[in-house]
Amino acid sequence: MKTTKLAVALLAALGLSAVAAPAMAYEAGDWLVRGRITHIAPQDDSGRLYVDGVSVGEGVGVDSDTIPELDITYMITPNWGVELILGYSEHTIKGEKGAVATSLGDVIDTKVLPPTLLLQYHFAPNSNIRPYVGAGINYTYFFDEKVVGPVLPKSGDDIDLDSSWGFAVQAGVDVAINDDWFVNADVKYIDMETEAHFSGTAAGDARINAEINPLVWSVGIGRRF
Repeated sequence: MKTTKLAVALLAALGLSAVAAPAMAYEAGDWLVRGRITHIAPQDDSGRLYVDGVSVGEGVGVDSDTIPELDITYMITPNWGVELILGYSEHTIKGEKGAVATSLGDVIDTKVLPPTLLLQYHFAPNSNIRPYVGAGINYTYFFDEKVVGPVLPKSGDDIDLDSSWGFAVQAGVDVAINDDWFVNADVKYIDMETEAHFSGTAAGDARINAEINPLVWSVGIGRRF
């Protein structure tokens, strides 16, 4: 993927200089602020369309998005940190497989705010190349939902997407440029799903469920404070 290739190129370009000149280690009380370009790639499991409680088709998918993203890590100890991820993305839910689902086309446009809190372990806080892993919790809030397809009603008041709680895991690496600046590459998996509720359709009340479960690829630059 483009984001992954960019991460590899940045790390390779800075790798030799990072190894050659030792940088200051992470310490308890440090704040790490990263600005990143993030690609959100849903690994969606085909959702189903229900009308008045009866399943009438399957094959609903969610498209990807690339966004700027900010994250902040507080180092509790040189090895342990807590990271908060901030940013929002925009996605379209659409019919992909099956006669009924395909006839829907694009169904919903929505904005997604997924604040994620992770506990991280940094393996080599004294090194210039600092890999880490993390695990934590995600809350996903869907907002500004709009019906965009030709089949279901167009009024924004006729649709609601459920919020989602789920787990998140990550792996990444910081590569030092100097005492304070570093480049970063990171990947996360987030457990995310929603159910869309429609009212006032010609067929009656309808709902669509979708398991989104995105892989989140990021590359960027950070600074220690």
